[in-house]
Amino acid sequence: MSLLNVNVKIKDKKKRLGRGIGSGKGKTSGRGVKGQKSRSGVAIKSFEGGQMPLYRRLPKRGFNPVNKEKIAKINLEKLQMFVDNNKLDVGSKIDLEILKKNKIIKKSYSKFKILGSGNITSKINIEADYSSISAKDKIEKIGGVIKIKNPK
Repeated sequence: MSLLNVNVKIKDKKKRLGRGIGSGKGKTSGRGVKGQKSRSGVAIKSFEGGQMPLYRRLPKRGFNPVNKEKIAKINLEKLQMFVDNNKLDVGSKIDLEILKKNKIIKKSYSKFKILGSGNITSKINIEADYSSISAKDKIEKIGGVIKIKNPK
């Protein structure tokens, strides 16, 4: 027996709305009566009847990381200024704790980076989380030591 000869409906025809009472979907075309939803071009998606919608009740997060690490940035000229003012001791190692203790950077910072703007004349021994290439070159050029904690 061939499939072509079987009198079985394979696909139902689309119901044509608004084509008279006898069609079963006449008059209001299955949309009930009146109101915004019975009209074409309805866009009510997140409307909650005047109540503050969920998307406005929740806090904005966007592209701001929730647990972002605060990184302090210090230029070489600032470091030299603190050495000149005797806020930093050249003989000892300079790290995050010493900078916080001497109130050079705020306590809220968890890491710090050395940037290469300005010149440095003192030999310093510094331990930082990050460093720019120019800063590293300038410190090593005078004979100072810079140690990066977790180089990637």
